[in-house]
Amino acid sequence: MTWDDLDARLDRVPGTVSAYAGRLDAAPTWTRLPDATHYAASTMKVGVLAALHRAAEAGTLDLDAPVPVRNSFDSALPGAPRFACARHYDNDDAVWERVGGTATLRWLAHRMIVRSSNLATNLVIGHVGLPAVAEVWALAGARHAVTGRGIEDFAARDVGVTNLVTAADLAALLAALATGATRPGPLASPAGCAAMLDVLFAQEHREDLAAGLPPGTRIAHKNGWVRGVRHGAGVVFPADAPPYAVVVCTTTDLADGGPSGEGAEDDACQLIADVSAAVWAARHDLRTGG
Repeated sequence: MTWDDLDARLDRVPGTVSAYAGRLDAAPTWTRLPDATHYAASTMKVGVLAALHRAAEAGTLDLDAPVPVRNSFDSALPGAPRFACARHYDNDDAVWERVGGTATLRWLAHRMIVRSSNLATNLVIGHVGLPAVAEVWALAGARHAVTGRGIEDFAARDVGVTNLVTAADLAALLAALATGATRPGPLASPAGCAAMLDVLFAQEHREDLAAGLPPGTRIAHKNGWVRGVRHGAGVVFPADAPPYAVVVCTTTDLADGGPSGEGAEDDACQLIADVSAAVWAARHDLRTGG
C-alpha cells in the first residue's frame, strides 16, 4: 500500500483522521492533517508524566515519597468548586483501592500510563501543576497542544477550558523522550527519559497501534479514547530498522465504544492498527535525516 492509497482510504472515513509517520531525527515521511487539533483524551498523560520527572530532577518532589490518595481536586476554573472523578469512568481499580491511604508518585504515574487511570492523573497534576505540563509541550516543540484542565473538571470544560493535541505535537513529544534517552535533550536527563520510556513500553492497552505490529515488537506508546475520539501515539523500535514515531488521531463516529458503547475496542482501533501496519511495512523506506 502506498501513502496515496492510505490517504485515499482515510478520505473515506467519517470525521477527521490525522497522522504522522517518520524517523526520530528526520522530517516525517508521511503526514495527514498533522496540525489539526483533536480533543486529547488520555494522550495528554504523556505530558503529565514528563512534567513529573522534570520536577523530580529539579528536586521539587520525591517520586518515591508516599502522598495521600484523595478523590478531590481543584478546578482549573478560578472560584469553581472542587471536583471528583467517577470510578465507573476510570480504567484502574488499583488506584481506587488506595483512596484514603497513600501511594508514591512513581506508582501513580505508572498507573496513569499503563492503565490510563484518571484518578492517578489528577493526583499527579495536583503535585506538578498545569503550567509544568505546558512547559513540557513547549520544550518538545509542540505548536498547538494544550493541557488546560484535569480529567472530569466539568466546570472548566463548560467554559471552554480543554485539552488538545495534534498528531505532529504528539510525535514531537514522544520523539523528544526517545532521543532524550540516548543523549541530553530538552525534557529530562537521559536516565529520566529512559525511565519514562520504560513506563510507556509497559502500556497494557494494546488494541490500536500495537495491534498493527508483529507480536513482540517494542513500542513505547500511549492511547486515548472517549466517545467519538480514539488516538494512538508511539515510538516503534524495530529489530531491523531505526526507531520511528507513528501517531494516528481520530475524531470520528467509528470511535463508538464497540458493541457495548463502553468498550476499549471499536472500529477506530482497527483503523489505527491498519495504519500502524502500513507504516511498519514501510519501516525500511522512511526518510532519513541529513
